[in-house]
Amino acid sequence: MIGRWTRSALVAISLSAVPALGAVRDDLDDAPGTMSLQVTTDPSTIECRKLETVNPASLIFLPLRRTFNEDFDEHPLSGGRWVPHYAGGAAWPEARYWGGDGSDFKRKTSANGEQQIYVDPRYSGRAAAPLGLDPFKVKDGVLSIVARRTPPELKSVLFNNEYISGILTTQGTFAQKHGYFEIRAKLPVGHAVWPAFWMLADDGGWPPEVDVLEGRGERPGDLVMTTHWRIPSTQKIQSCGFDFAVGDASSAFHNYGVLWEEDRLVYFIDRKPVSDIKVPIGFDDPMYMIVNLAIGSKFFLGVGPVDAESPPAVAFEIDRISVYQVDMEQARR
Repeated sequence: MIGRWTRSALVAISLSAVPALGAVRDDLDDAPGTMSLQVTTDPSTIECRKLETVNPASLIFLPLRRTFNEDFDEHPLSGGRWVPHYAGGAAWPEARYWGGDGSDFKRKTSANGEQQIYVDPRYSGRAAAPLGLDPFKVKDGVLSIVARRTPPELKSVLFNNEYISGILTTQGTFAQKHGYFEIRAKLPVGHAVWPAFWMLADDGGWPPEVDVLEGRGERPGDLVMTTHWRIPSTQKIQSCGFDFAVGDASSAFHNYGVLWEEDRLVYFIDRKPVSDIKVPIGFDDPMYMIVNLAIGSKFFLGVGPVDAESPPAVAFEIDRISVYQVDMEQARR
């Protein structure tokens, strides 16, 4: 998430409606075992570009095979695939994930100005026993990550955070180098509301970071897709991305994805390419996925601090998350 680890300046950012580019050879509601995705092949640039118009001659269909799929037909913590907190280093005792002073360190990013704490039924905060708080609700194959105001009687136990919410990561359970990563979701809106689907390097380093999707809760229908990297000669963090207008993003499910190829990153909305960038230096390791609903920000435009107008409860609805790898055998045919 932009600003999650540093206050990066965007190299390029603009607001645009989603262009009607090409077509995809399957039903957008599904995550088929194989599919063909339309991609750009003309030279990309490190400054990144918005694909408002694309030369049809530069587009090809790339065959993909599925490597990961989560339809959320059951609770996300029941299968061991998802972890409800940020991962720690080898010296971090497992018990610290579940409670005690300092355990909030892996359950929020204070530098962003976030005002939630990520909980799960096993988490106890400062209490002596698990609090049984569950921000994950599953109904009819849809996961809702629910953020709500912290019950007053639990506020001191939960480090005085204004909200409780949820995060899911695949660090340690699934990571992949190259391929297509996609979420199908509805984006919640409201003051201080900040939903996101993003990726980090599995080796624990930062950057690189790929923000496949971030919603600006105070700007309904406005979402941003961004790439972050480090310039080796200066060690400065560089970022490049664009805002896109999807008018019914809060009321209808849409697919948001990124294709990570050897030479470029291509961002997609409903499997139509909307922006791309030459892969920056440092994208060397497999990346794992993160999906979360943060509340409050110091730096991210369209997501301010909690105020009286912030919703008492809000849900990030996710129909599925899928990952694909390029089918090299089909591509060679």
